[in-house]
Amino acid sequence: MNPLLLNLSFLINKPTGIANYATQLFPYLQSLNPILLTAQTIADQKCYPVPSNMTPEQGTKGHFNRLLWTQLQLPRIYQKLSPSLLFSPIPEAPLYSKCRYVVMVHDLIPLRFPRASSPLMPYFRYYIPQVLAQAQHVICNSVATAQDIIHFFKIPEDKITAIPLAHDAHRFRHLNLPDNYKGRPYFLYIGRHETHKNVHRLVTAFAALPNCQDYELWLVGSKDKRYTPGLVAYIDHLGLTGQVKFFGYLPPAQLPIAINQALALVFPSLWEGFGFPVLEGMACGTPVITSNLSSLPEVAGDAALLIDPYSPEEITEAMQTIAHDSALRSRLSVQGIARARQFDWASTGQATAEVLKKHI
Repeated sequence: MNPLLLNLSFLINKPTGIANYATQLFPYLQSLNPILLTAQTIADQKCYPVPSNMTPEQGTKGHFNRLLWTQLQLPRIYQKLSPSLLFSPIPEAPLYSKCRYVVMVHDLIPLRFPRASSPLMPYFRYYIPQVLAQAQHVICNSVATAQDIIHFFKIPEDKITAIPLAHDAHRFRHLNLPDNYKGRPYFLYIGRHETHKNVHRLVTAFAALPNCQDYELWLVGSKDKRYTPGLVAYIDHLGLTGQVKFFGYLPPAQLPIAINQALALVFPSLWEGFGFPVLEGMACGTPVITSNLSSLPEVAGDAALLIDPYSPEEITEAMQTIAHDSALRSRLSVQGIARARQFDWASTGQATAEVLKKHI
């Protein structure tokens, strides 16, 4: 018998948040003798092949394909392989089946910022609550997310374990590079362009800098046809097309360099389950400006400037302060590096393995 079946059916070729979490985590679950459900080939791992059309790369269709596979095919795989437990690093599992499982919840942002037209609303309102109710246990990434699970779904507190995530310390570290020698100093944002990411207010705040023309704002993250065109139009309206630059998805080797050479990483999100960019910015020794809401203070501690993300004026003031106060930049760099060391994948993996062992 294999004690653990690990659901990695959602892995993508260009990993970001959740996929990074899963790939960093599973090496620390080896003591549980896992079988990986994945369409990818992972060296030195026992893998069970699954269809490759079930990932975010296929958009809504991929999401729907994965839900069908989870409900119809995964119970058969579970019965065939006879594990003691299924672990899904996303909140998906077969309902009304004999599968024993633990799931991971990363955030409930669609419930905090609902869009009636979103195909995800039934998923979050009806499917996820049932998954969590039938789970042996629920893991999440922050106290803020645990509180959301209790608030929205009435899951008992003793059924939830919050385990902080981590960063890749080999990639995200202080590189002692010169400032951006190719052009103007830049503020850096990493993430998508969805409304709750608050990029419009960030652009507003940047435009209000008294000496805005001396700086650039770099937006790193995949474009989205639902949100990016409006953002581009707004930037053009403000006359900032030459200063606000879109970089799309940066390859893993380039992202740490972009962070290291930034004047500051600015992440004014209205809500996060965890907040990888904040942690990665601190690990690189780059000053961080982030929100005083949700999980972000849990990650940043006293090693970042915390602002009200609904106030462009506060964001502007923080950017202006960092730009002109070299002593503050140095202090935040040192404190950020020290704070980031508290978040390592070994601790996350070991804590996760301990939870899973209790239910095998």
